[in-house]
Amino acid sequence: MSQRVTGNHHSPESPHRREPLLNPVIAESQPEVASAIARFGGLDAVMASAYGIDPESGIQDILPNRPFTRRKFLQQVAIAAALTVTTNCANPDPKEADLSPMSRLEKTHLKIGFIPITCATPIIMSQPLGFYQKYGLNVELVKMENWEQVRDSAIAGELDAYHLLSPMPIAMTLGLGSQPFPIKLASIENINGQALVLALKHQDKVKESKDFKGLTLGIPFPYSMHNLLLRYYLASNDINPDRDINIKQVPPSQAIKLMKAGELDGFLMPDGNAQQAVYEKVGFIYLLTKDLWDGHPCCSFAASKPWIDKHPSTFRALNKAIIDGCNYARNPGNRREIAQVIAAPEYLNQPQSVLEAVLTGTFDDGLGNIRTVSDRIDFDPYPWKSFSYWITAQFARWGMVEEQNISHEAIADEVFLTGLARQLAKQLGQTPPTIILRYEQLKFGLFDPSEPDAYLQGQIQKHGF
Repeated sequence: MSQRVTGNHHSPESPHRREPLLNPVIAESQPEVASAIARFGGLDAVMASAYGIDPESGIQDILPNRPFTRRKFLQQVAIAAALTVTTNCANPDPKEADLSPMSRLEKTHLKIGFIPITCATPIIMSQPLGFYQKYGLNVELVKMENWEQVRDSAIAGELDAYHLLSPMPIAMTLGLGSQPFPIKLASIENINGQALVLALKHQDKVKESKDFKGLTLGIPFPYSMHNLLLRYYLASNDINPDRDINIKQVPPSQAIKLMKAGELDGFLMPDGNAQQAVYEKVGFIYLLTKDLWDGHPCCSFAASKPWIDKHPSTFRALNKAIIDGCNYARNPGNRREIAQVIAAPEYLNQPQSVLEAVLTGTFDDGLGNIRTVSDRIDFDPYPWKSFSYWITAQFARWGMVEEQNISHEAIADEVFLTGLARQLAKQLGQTPPTIILRYEQLKFGLFDPSEPDAYLQGQIQKHGF
């Protein structure tokens, strides 16, 4: 039974607040749940309307003759989900208890693959700053050149866990671009933290979106937020990304070199690459992806289902280390220290000043302006399932999957380990969300995860693609 409730999770100090889809009854006590059930006609009525289960037969059905508004339906879903949460939390799985004793870990020496970009900050910094050791783990970080290499090493079983672009666990599970392989997205590594960069030669030529026609722009991987956000931006300005421009896949490490050689007019890449282009005086920052979708996911921490099943305690300890590290990285006071440790040759191999510009949010945009955007990149590990819904809607929009064969909810439930992320965060003394979906406010409109197909069709009808 899936918890289909939405709302606002962030603490008052968070800059990434979202309005709830409704005011759900999220039960923290049995009396509140009982009161809510009574108001909506009893437990049978709630479960019948919320989940389509006939109270007499127990058979799931659409119940077409039962009149109720969409709002009432959502309210009843909220109550049913509250019951689910209360039941599930009353007796937690003992395997998900505090895993600090090292003797309980099935494996302590691990290999984690990563791409050397700022998005990998939690995975990287957790080694020199001791977060892995804190949970009894000895981690070898394996630097890789491109996303195909990470994917193929994951499928071959050469790694224990990996740094993946947040759409990649979905794509790999569905068999997009590779054989189907079940991957679990355990936590989000970074939110925001990307930029659209143009070569300096375009500073007087590209003034608005229509000026992008005919350009060649780089992205790191087809199944990436970079590709999806670039397409979203262009399409929202009536530029067909498959017809009006040339999108070219390039490894992040090669993007600046190719722009210098004139093979790229620009790229949408992680902020470290963007700031390096400014540092080398070859490009300028045209747009931060934060301005397209504030709080959007970028990279993730993931592992395969077979590995997790074989090493459940180790997996939870590892995910706990990442969530703990993300919480440390969220504190602006820790950003300069983090920039110093991840700048090392074995990690990002970039000037510390470049990484400080990204992590602190005070940066030169390449056009002589010093900007301050404190959450240019941020680190919120909670894997909202509404992220998955938006990603799969875009997969369908751009022909990566067949629209009629996609189940947004089933895919999110299969891939995103949102409940476990919540539990581990609670063990760390954090206050994670109690819900799994929320509205996502993008630059050109609101995404309602309760109606992903309507959102998709609205985009296509408005722009023609």
